Formats: sequence, structure tokens, C-alpha cells
Amino acid sequence: MDDIFLYIFLSLSSLLLAVIFLLRPRRNLPPSPPFSLPLIGHLYLIKHPVHRSFQKLSQKYGHTFSLRFGSRLVVVISSPSAVQECFTKNDIVLANRPLLISGKYLEYNHTTMALSPYGEHWRHLRRISTLEVFSSKRLNMFSAIRRDEVNRLLRKILLSGNEFYRVEFDSMFLDLTSNILIRMVAGKKYSGNNEADDGQGRRFREIVTEILANGGATNPGDFIPIWNWIDPSGFKKRIKKLGEKSDSLLQGLVDEIRNRKGGGDSMIHHLLHLQLTQPGNYSDQIIKGLVQVSQNFLVNFRFVTIKHMNL
Repeated sequence: MDDIFLYIFLSLSSLLLAVIFLLRPRRNLPPSPPFSLPLIGHLYLIKHPVHRSFQKLSQKYGHTFSLRFGSRLVVVISSPSAVQECFTKNDIVLANRPLLISGKYLEYNHTTMALSPYGEHWRHLRRISTLEVFSSKRLNMFSAIRRDEVNRLLRKILLSGNEFYRVEFDSMFLDLTSNILIRMVAGKKYSGNNEADDGQGRRFREIVTEILANGGATNPGDFIPIWNWIDPSGFKKRIKKLGEKSDSLLQGLVDEIRNRKGGGDSMIHHLLHLQLTQPGNYSDQIIKGLVQVSQNFLVNFRFVTIKHMNL
């Protein structure tokens, strides 16, 4: 009897899904490969390296084609002229980013400038970034920090040995970017390589390393929502814990600088000064989000630099 009820339930469910599929409105989408499988869509077609898979599909379906990655519709564009049009005429239409689980826990529930949906909040963050954080005047103020850290790196390489030897740039660039970032945002210094620091610099470097390892990792749950609910790989748990660690560190820096006597030229100093007169526009979360965006920028800069060096 139980088997009969199960059979009837599965049959009715399949029939209902088929009716929904057939009656759903057809959208004018680019060409797409056939056989989009249940749950995973066209993910079975994507092999490593991913760009080679896209290249093969573009040869078959054209410069613009659509794919179904689980529950998400993806449009792949390889035509330079079409890409240019996406970022000029249609930039506002395509301004929003997908709501991934990493953005929920690492980017303050998608409220940083990098992931915030296009709207009033995003325009507010863009104005702050343009005028108060990444303006030419503010960046020029930190040029001495960048020169000093690069000179320290060059001296370290020079003094490491008198003969030709292999240089491990990956860890050196991580120290370089960590030092530049923490000096710019908090006026502190992480020395690295067993040199003295107050512990925050070391934690900062560890968090940057973890974000680099997990922030850009592929998570099946971003395409198959039930995966996040089950979380068999523990990715959601790791990202949530990493977000808590990152927020704790950034809030500690903000509180320390707020309670510190005397002024300063760091990013957090400047934003906290503006917070005194405009608390609604410069909340602690907005300040931490701006620091997070700066951190992501330098992490990506390091990644691209190392990639090009290895070509």
C-alpha cells in the first residue's frame, strides 16, 4: 500500500513539473545546448579549464549563448563588441551581482559596494569611495607607504643571499599587500616573517589568506540551493566562521582607532572623523565594508600579479 501511494505521489509530482515547464512563458534567450538536466542544468558540460569549455560551446552556439547552471540562468558572451555594449549602453541593466553565499557572510549580506544591488545605497557607497576613499588626493597620501613597503621587499630580497637562487614571490607578495593594506586602513604595520607585531597584523594576514582560499571557491550551493541546506562539504559553515572572524578583526580595528587619542591619516581615521558629523552616512558597517572592498582589491591585485609572473 505504501508503495502505491509513493508511486502515485511521484507520478503526480512529475506531471505537475512537466505542466509547469510546458506552460511557463518562453523568453527570447540566446541559443542553448539541449538536455538541461534536472537540478544541475548544463553544469555537466563544464570541464576544467572552464574557459576552454566556454570556447568550445561558443564555436557551436555562437558568440552569445545561454546555459542553465542549476537554478541560475547564465548568458556567456565572447564577442568584444557585445561585451563593450554590456558595459556601456546596458551597464545599469547588468549592474547587479548574483547573491552568492560568500557575499552573505563575507560582504555583510551583499551590502558592500562590490556586491550591493544597484540603487540608492550603492550610489551612496560609490560617492563615498570616489570622494573620501579612492580619490586621487587620498591615494597620493599613501604613496609613501607603498614606496616604503616595496623598498623593504627589495632590500629583503637583496639581503637574502649573494648568489642566484629561487625566490618565493607568493608569500612575499602576500606580506607586501597585507602591510600596505593594514597601514593604509589602520595606520598599523604587519611585519611578517617572525618580525614583531601586535598580533592583529598576523590575524589580518591569516584572514586574507583564508579569504583568498575560500572567497573565490566554487560552491555548488550557489547553483543548487538545496546543497547549502545540506552542506555536505562544510563550505557554508567555513564561510560563516570566516565572516565572523573578519568582522571581529575589523570591528576591533575600528574601536581601537575610535578610542585612540590623537589624529591620524589612515582610512579608518578619516571615515570615523566624518562619522562624528554624519553618523548615518558613515556607520561602522559601512566603514568595515569599505575596508573589505579595499582588502579584496589588493588580494585580487596580488593574484593577478602572481598569475602574470607565472605565464
